[in-house]
Amino acid sequence: MATEPARRFSRVLVANRGEIAVRLIRGCREAGLESVAVYSDADQRALHVRLADHSQRLGPAAPSESYLNIDGIIAAAHRSGAQAVHPGYGFLSERAAFARAVESAGLIFIGPPADVIERMGSKIGARELMAGAGVPIVPGETPADQSDSGIAAAALRLGYPVLIKASAGGGGKGMRTVQAGEDPRPLIQGARREALAAFGDGTLYVERLIERPRHVEIQIFGDHHGQIVHLFERECSLQRRHQKIIEESPSPALTPDLRARMGAAAVSAARAAGYRNAGTVEFLVEGTGDGARFYFLEMNTRLQVEHAVTELVADIDLVQAQFRVAAGERLAWTEQQLIQRGHAIECRVYAEDPAEAFLPQAGRLLVYREPAGPGIRVDSGVVEGDEIGVNYDPLIAKLIAFAETRDAALARAAAALRSFAILGIRTNVPFVLRLLEHPDVASGAVHTGLIAAHHATLTAAVSPPLEAVAAAGLGQPVGTANAAAASGDRAGSAGPDPWNTLRGWGR
Repeated sequence: MATEPARRFSRVLVANRGEIAVRLIRGCREAGLESVAVYSDADQRALHVRLADHSQRLGPAAPSESYLNIDGIIAAAHRSGAQAVHPGYGFLSERAAFARAVESAGLIFIGPPADVIERMGSKIGARELMAGAGVPIVPGETPADQSDSGIAAAALRLGYPVLIKASAGGGGKGMRTVQAGEDPRPLIQGARREALAAFGDGTLYVERLIERPRHVEIQIFGDHHGQIVHLFERECSLQRRHQKIIEESPSPALTPDLRARMGAAAVSAARAAGYRNAGTVEFLVEGTGDGARFYFLEMNTRLQVEHAVTELVADIDLVQAQFRVAAGERLAWTEQQLIQRGHAIECRVYAEDPAEAFLPQAGRLLVYREPAGPGIRVDSGVVEGDEIGVNYDPLIAKLIAFAETRDAALARAAAALRSFAILGIRTNVPFVLRLLEHPDVASGAVHTGLIAAHHATLTAAVSPPLEAVAAAGLGQPVGTANAAAASGDRAGSAGPDPWNTLRGWGR
C-alpha cells in the first residue's frame, strides 16, 4: 500500500450532535485541536455547542435540513476554517457521498475512504468480498431473479428457517424471518417495501437463520502505511429489535483460540476492503468453546457507539488514534503490543418507557445527576435543565463500568445505575437493571433472542419510578446542581470531567 503524506490539521468540524459530539469535542481539546460544533435550531443551546470552540448553525430541527444536509455541513466547515471533519456515528457517518464530498472540498475526512464505505455499504457486495478473502459468511444466496417468486425459490433451496434481508440494510430494516410452513411472499413484499423506503434500494438476499446466536464484533484499526490491527472483541448480544442495549468486553463466550481466529478473520476482512482508520467487523457466533462457528455479518465503517468498552480493556484512546491516523501518522502499536485486561460493560440509557412499548419520552431534565466513582465513566450529551426533544435518537447517556473481573463490573454497573438520578422524563434504567441482574446475563449465557424471550418480566412498570426514588435521596432542591453547566458558559463550564481517564495516543 502506498504511503500517504502527512496531512496536518488544527481545527475539526464535528458533524454530529449529542453524546458523540461531546465526546469528540473533548477529544479535540485533549489533542490540542480546535473544535467546531454544528447545530440545528432545536440544539442551539445543546451541550456540544456550549463546549465547542466555534459553532455553526445548519438549519431547522428536521435532520434532512440540518445534520443530513451535506452541502450545509461542507459550507459550515469552510465558514469556520475547519480543515477536517469527523462524522461521529449515525447521520452521515456511513454515507460514501458525504466522505467523498468532504475530500472533494479539500477537507480531511476522519474515517475510512469513500470507496470503502461504498463497498461495505452493500451487504451483498460485502458478503462476496469476504468470501473471496476466506472470511466465513452465513450460508445464503443472492438470486439473480429478484421477483417475489425468485426470492421464495431461493429460500426453499436454502431450507427454512431463513432471513430475508435488504442488501443496503442496517438496524433490522428490510429484514424478515420466514419459518417453515409460512407463505414467504407477504414477508418478501414487506421487506422490499421497507428497504425501498429506508434505503432507496429494494434488492434482497436470503440467508440461513442462525437461531439463538451471539452477536460479537471485533474492533479494527488501519493506517495509511499498510498496518491493520484488531483491538479484541465486544459482546453485543443483548439487543432489542437489532438495537444494542448492553455491550461488554471481553465476551464471556470466547476462548483464547476462538478470539485469535475471529481477530485474524477481522483483520483479513479489513485488509480485503482496503480499510483505514477505525471500524468494526461484526460476526454471528454459533455454538460454544473452541468448536464454535462464526460468520461475517457486516462491517461498520465508523466509530461505534460502544467504543468505550474497547478503550478501557485495551487502554487505548480510539478518538486520539483516529485523529493521528487521519493526519497520516502510523499506528503507535502493533498487534503484539496490545493487551486485553479487566472487564468493561456499557449500558445505554434512553429516554423511553419500556412499559409502554419503549415509547420515546420528551421533556425537561428536572434532575440529572450522573453517578461517579472508581471504574465508572459516563458519556453523555446533556446536563440538568436540558430539554429532551422528539427530533432525534432518544439516547441520553452511556454508563460504562470497568473492573478487574466480569462479576465486579456487573456489580459496579448495577450500583451506578441505581444512583443515576433522572427526573422529569421516564427512562429505560429499570429495564437495564433487570437485564443486568437476569440469571442468564449474570452467567454469561446471552444470545440475541434473550430480551424477546423475557420481554414481559423485563419491561414491567416500576412504581414509583426508580428515577424518582433516586432523585428523592439527593438532598438538594431540584435544579440546583450543575448550575454552571446550565448557564451556557463555554469550555469547562460543565464542571469536572471524569468521563475518561485515558489520555494521549497510547498507554
